[in-house]
Amino acid sequence: LWNASIFVFKAGAYLDELALLAPAVLGAATASVDTAMRDLDFVRLDAESFAAAPSISIDFAVMEKTKRAAVARLASDWSDVGSWEEMWRHSEHDEHGNARVGDVITVDTSGSYIRSDGRLVATLGLTDHVVVATKDSVMVAPRTRAQDIKLLAEKVAAAGRSEHDSHVRVYRPWGYYEGIDAAPGFQVKRIMVKPGERLSLQKHAHRSEHWIIVSGRARVTIDERIFELEANQSTYVPVGSIHRLENCEAEPLLMVEVQCGDYLGEDDIIRLEDNYHRS
Repeated sequence: LWNASIFVFKAGAYLDELALLAPAVLGAATASVDTAMRDLDFVRLDAESFAAAPSISIDFAVMEKTKRAAVARLASDWSDVGSWEEMWRHSEHDEHGNARVGDVITVDTSGSYIRSDGRLVATLGLTDHVVVATKDSVMVAPRTRAQDIKLLAEKVAAAGRSEHDSHVRVYRPWGYYEGIDAAPGFQVKRIMVKPGERLSLQKHAHRSEHWIIVSGRARVTIDERIFELEANQSTYVPVGSIHRLENCEAEPLLMVEVQCGDYLGEDDIIRLEDNYHRS
């Protein structure tokens, strides 16, 4: 008997079993939903409540303990694609058995999965390896060790690295921002504002900001001034100034933001007005 991790149940039945067999999981999940922030199509779970949930799979927490389950025969080519080894197995291969995704060049490389989400990745003399390059990190491992990626994740978390729980691109209801560079005293972001959307009317206690428009047209509020900027124009937002960025056009607004100050955390935002009901 093989557990394919394909489960069919009614939500109520599952919640009943969760309450019986894993009440701590249910409690944390309920609390994270009850205190969630809702904006547009997003439900943003409360991070502190969610983090309190035990780290356990549905298999171990419920399905291996419940007395209400039954199994059914299934003939299928289905795979949960739960590892990079499986990603290689289910991808198209070149004449050397490599699965290449993105900007990749290989020499004397065989049986490998090489993926790039941006920069050029070049390999030489690799056999049966996994190479995955994202915007903020690179992983290299033998395919036979692909299931052990959790060991790397634990090591990164123990080192206190931001890559463990944050992404280069962070989505917001108005669009997204991407970290480009950061060092003590400054950080640089690429910001995209969707058509018709705007950021909150806000101010910062610890940082100033420089905005450079790359494409599109921006409506800018800085204290009592309201004006527009287009590509190749810029403005400066002093520390403590009340400001807002808005895209009134039908195309995405792209800009580069340079933040300067002694503290650059995302919690240094005092929102005065917000379309998405954030505090």
